Amino acid sequence: MPERTSYDAVIVGGGHNGLVAAAYLARAGRSVLVLERLDHTGGAAVSTRAFAGVDARLSRYSYLVSLLPPKIVQDLGLRFAVRKRTVSSYTPAVRDGRPTGLLVGGGEARTRAAFAELTGSDREFTAWQRFYGSTQRLAERVFPTLTGPLPSRAALRATVDDDALWHALFERPLGELVEETFTDDLVRGVVLTDALIGTFAGAHDPSLRQNRCFLYHVIGGGTGDWDVPIGGMGALTDALADAARRAGAEIVTDCAVTGIATDGHSAEVTCDQGTVGARRVLVNAAPRELARLLGEAPPPPAEGAQLKVNMLLTRLPRLRDTGVDPREAFSGTFHIAEGYRQLEDAYQQAASGGLPVSPPSEIYCHSLTDPSILGADLVRQGYQTLTLFGLHAPARLFTADNDATRDRLLAATLAELDTHLAEPLAGCLAHDADGRPCIEARSPLDLDRELGLPGGNIFHRDLAFPYAEPADDAAEGTAPACWGVATTHANVLLCGAGAVRGGGVSGIPGHNAAMAVLEEG
Repeated sequence: MPERTSYDAVIVGGGHNGLVAAAYLARAGRSVLVLERLDHTGGAAVSTRAFAGVDARLSRYSYLVSLLPPKIVQDLGLRFAVRKRTVSSYTPAVRDGRPTGLLVGGGEARTRAAFAELTGSDREFTAWQRFYGSTQRLAERVFPTLTGPLPSRAALRATVDDDALWHALFERPLGELVEETFTDDLVRGVVLTDALIGTFAGAHDPSLRQNRCFLYHVIGGGTGDWDVPIGGMGALTDALADAARRAGAEIVTDCAVTGIATDGHSAEVTCDQGTVGARRVLVNAAPRELARLLGEAPPPPAEGAQLKVNMLLTRLPRLRDTGVDPREAFSGTFHIAEGYRQLEDAYQQAASGGLPVSPPSEIYCHSLTDPSILGADLVRQGYQTLTLFGLHAPARLFTADNDATRDRLLAATLAELDTHLAEPLAGCLAHDADGRPCIEARSPLDLDRELGLPGGNIFHRDLAFPYAEPADDAAEGTAPACWGVATTHANVLLCGAGAVRGGGVSGIPGHNAAMAVLEEG
């Protein structure tokens, strides 16, 4: 039960962004209540013993960290760390009937040699260096702006200070830049994948949703690196919950919020335990859920487009490409069916209402970089985890029969992986205490049901460019609007992924919502 009848801030949802906001506000001396409908905090950033009787704590939903600013870790005194991956990616291929692949990582000389062996010259590697040199400069300039008030479009463009790059990434479909820069189909596909994580779009989509997704995937930390959370994703949210509690925030779990009423100055939040008052309400849930709680018309439907699969193996499978060690190939991002033409074919097939014939996906092995998520016995026996993220699997494909469609897509995805293995993956799967294979899959509709992600959209809605759009409502010029967390109600703020600059495991919208509250006093 909540300890009080009224608080300075009530936060709806105990995911990582809500916990960040709670910790900042409580540290500033505000009375804070966090209400979480599940029996635990963490939202999509949790570690779970997913398989009965098996001592393995998997990052069940979100699984890598890039966008979390060191500022938040330092400000809140979090006992949390990440570890770099020595290999960025491996993409298997067949050239002239011979299994081969592209390994990116292990130093410049090795990567250059891998490009030359695959493509027959230095051209693509030179283009790769130039391209990612540009995105790193972009990251160095844009990432620091994410934890400050929203810049205007013109101000952000001036910060980027590269008109050609701005035009290519903020104004033209990404496919044009990819095709102008690279000639090899596989290399083009590796670049494009960062534009499609959880985003259903083609390379030339005029909406530029693929550009926005790409931007957030290459600016994290000012480097674009995607790092492994030590102890799994739950280590971050456990640290955040501890920080919030130490600062004085109150966290109540098993307490679903059922309604919010506000007059713009004060609010009442109704939950399973009754009703509490609040000066401000911060909503760490999707805009769809906010509308439901307010009794308002819902926003346009959002849609996720991914298959998430967790596995535990007794050992890593052998590869058909004998020139690379599986321990290297799976320690980075292992791309499957993600050539440029394959990605477009899969998109067109899904857009036409069918499952992709060759489902694209990417895989990585957390336990190679961080074995602490496995029990000591499993580590000694050589067990490993695999996390698979499938692309171009929009929620609309699952509405008729979610379970059957998910099972069909999982089978097709694993079959696609098997084409690059020297042995079936099924033979490497561990089994749980009941004798079942250690594999679980989640469709977009599963994620909607379990986490409240609208249509399974991992970003809550389409990502936005990280600058202020012209506004024409009463919120313009207020602190919440300036921080990108405003709603149509002055004292109700978004602090989740649906805020401007939300999406990914970042804590940024939680930080920004807290800053907006503190700025208003």
